[in-house]
Amino acid sequence: MQTAIQQETLKKKREKIVRRGDSWHLYLMILPAIALTLLFVYVPMGGIVMAFQEYKPYLGITGSKWVGLDQFEFLFEYPDSSQVIWNTLRIAVLKLFFGTIATLTFALLINEVRKKWIRNSVQTFVFLPHFLSWVVLGGIFIELLDPKHGLVNQLLGVLGMESIFFLGDNNWFLATVVGTEVWKEFGYGSIIFLAALAGINPALYEAAQLDGANKWKQIWHITLPALVPTIVVCLTLSLSQVLNAGFDQIFNLYNPLVYAKGDIIDTFVYRIGLIGGNYSFGTAIGLFKSVVGLILIVGGYRLAYKVAGYKIF
Repeated sequence: MQTAIQQETLKKKREKIVRRGDSWHLYLMILPAIALTLLFVYVPMGGIVMAFQEYKPYLGITGSKWVGLDQFEFLFEYPDSSQVIWNTLRIAVLKLFFGTIATLTFALLINEVRKKWIRNSVQTFVFLPHFLSWVVLGGIFIELLDPKHGLVNQLLGVLGMESIFFLGDNNWFLATVVGTEVWKEFGYGSIIFLAALAGINPALYEAAQLDGANKWKQIWHITLPALVPTIVVCLTLSLSQVLNAGFDQIFNLYNPLVYAKGDIIDTFVYRIGLIGGNYSFGTAIGLFKSVVGLILIVGGYRLAYKVAGYKIF
């Protein structure tokens, strides 16, 4: 009996090896992606050691002075550090909150459109901004929001309102950054919610209609509960990026007038670390962000597993 079981186990192992051998061309296809990942993601991680050094380019990593945790102490003692970290968290959380609401709302609305040509046209129109670089969009918004000649302020003047310096007023810059980011990404971000909506059993809606439920009640009692796992997963995956408030966008829109509300960790590192030549400081902040992101993603993963039963491994 035991011999038969062992033979069956060996047979399954041989079949598994044969299947893997037949798929060699598939493994070959992913080799370029693996090579690029190793070259541009894992090999540069050796530079983390600069965070614990007073790095000098002419001395290199091996010749630079070891300073331990001095760079991290400098990070938390620097006068502007706390404001920069707070700006980063505030902008990232607001983008995540309003972005999730916008993408979910759009997905629910577009899902109710029955004419295919209208649905496809609207989706194409709102997806397009996602594929535009912030270098391009930054120039467009700078012109549109110009306090003297911008189209937006000209319209405000027609309505009898005073012009607003959207990109130069700390009170308006935050709303401008969050609003433009949501506008750019809500269409593309709704794809995952549309996919989740397509997987809801139509029989649930038919049963609800027989019970007299209108469209709003169907959304509230069927659609939204069905989307809860997807929402939790999206929020969980976004937690690791909570310290990335969008360097491309901020860098192309901000200026010294709005540093108090618009300066984030990445732009701060760019000015102090790269422009100022303090490479060790920039590396220390990058390592700090990575550690915080790891903690958040692990915590979010645990929360997602408890709330939505989401599990990767």
